[in-house]
Amino acid sequence: MRSTSSTIRTRRVTQTAAAVLAGTLALALTGCGGDDDKGKEGQGGGPSESGSSLQLPKLDGQTLEVAAVWTGPEQENFTKVLTEFEKRTGAKVDFVPTGNNTSTFLGTKIQGGKPPDVAFLPQVGVLHQFADKGWLKPLGTEAQAQSSKNFSTGWQELGAYKGKQYGVYVKAANKSLVWYNTAAFEAAGITDAPKTWKDFLSTAQTLSDAGSPAVSIGGADGWTLTDWFENVYLSQAGPEKYDQLAQHKIKWTDPSVKAALTTLAQLWGKDDLIAGGRSGALQTEFPKSVTQTFSGDSPAAMVYEGDFVTANINADTKAKVGTDAKVFPFPAVGAQAPVVSGGDVAVALKDGKGPQALMTFLASTDAAEIWAAQGGFISPNKEMDQGTYKDAVTRDIAKALLAAGDDFRFDMSDQAPAAFGGTAGIGEWKDLQDFLKNPSDVAGAQSKLESDAAKAYKAG
Repeated sequence: MRSTSSTIRTRRVTQTAAAVLAGTLALALTGCGGDDDKGKEGQGGGPSESGSSLQLPKLDGQTLEVAAVWTGPEQENFTKVLTEFEKRTGAKVDFVPTGNNTSTFLGTKIQGGKPPDVAFLPQVGVLHQFADKGWLKPLGTEAQAQSSKNFSTGWQELGAYKGKQYGVYVKAANKSLVWYNTAAFEAAGITDAPKTWKDFLSTAQTLSDAGSPAVSIGGADGWTLTDWFENVYLSQAGPEKYDQLAQHKIKWTDPSVKAALTTLAQLWGKDDLIAGGRSGALQTEFPKSVTQTFSGDSPAAMVYEGDFVTANINADTKAKVGTDAKVFPFPAVGAQAPVVSGGDVAVALKDGKGPQALMTFLASTDAAEIWAAQGGFISPNKEMDQGTYKDAVTRDIAKALLAAGDDFRFDMSDQAPAAFGGTAGIGEWKDLQDFLKNPSDVAGAQSKLESDAAKAYKAG
């Protein structure tokens, strides 16, 4: 059961954090290179065993299983990290994709007596639920030492529950970014990135009038729609209201939710501004929302999502990050632009030397640098070499995250019980898909969101 007392203490977002993000991304808008700026990728893709002081046990003959949501380019990039772990320890590691319903997949495995050794949880609410059920193993001494050395207090607290450290947030996400096709902007005569929501809508209309589908939305994956809502809500309603809604201390029928949904409807209600219109968006999964922005005969001009968009750009299009594909902060709806972060937390589901060794490695700078060299990844690991990031745009995003310290707000849906904020086809994911289908029914969307939230929070 997930009680109110176990609700995550969310990090605070400040003017400083928003300013740092806007400042670093302003540099990305004007001059970052693409494949010519790959950090250390051309020198082996990260640290090797010979250059590392990290000590790992020999695990010859052992086979470990790791489960995570990633597929495609994200999975391939993570596999490079696992390959290095295998090389250093002698263990064999099998990767198992969980699908979008991570909590259901893992819960079934655990209850069936066959959990993976290590899993990545996309929702901190799931970490709390699993820890409360006794399904997670606390960090061992070596893994805890790496966590304490390499991560700020805020990120460590996100991986803890009732005073015990269970997880390490080795992969973070800045979810307050809009990526754009520079050719589409140039063709429409747009020279300045929009800074406010009003400017954003105006820019979208200008792009549409010039012949480009303005905004690509991956509505087939309901989680992308929760991210849209959270950025609008945080900027418009403010951090205090954001925390209250995240903890369900105010209802989804609150006027602040009505205001945010009404704001979203200004975009979602205009088929001419959305690639494929609303019906097309609801049939577009996240990877396609990226590729149709940077490839094809009639590419869209903009796609909203986190820094991990670069993994799909690099793998599935010919566009170069920093040249053909650039980025600007999510526009300010209220007084301040939002800074919403997410992440994937590594947890051990089995006892033993093998799972703890992998947790230790994942918490190290070695693993972070190997992963960063592949692209489509940022880490809250404050001790890693920032030069290992594949491109300057990603490096700026990562620096902004670290410069913000603990001053950010964590993804709201990821804090909720999985039945509301983390499961395909039900709860917030489904309710916002229904709202995208019919954005004129704000009251109906609020009512359904509140009904589903009330049930999920009560059940824990």
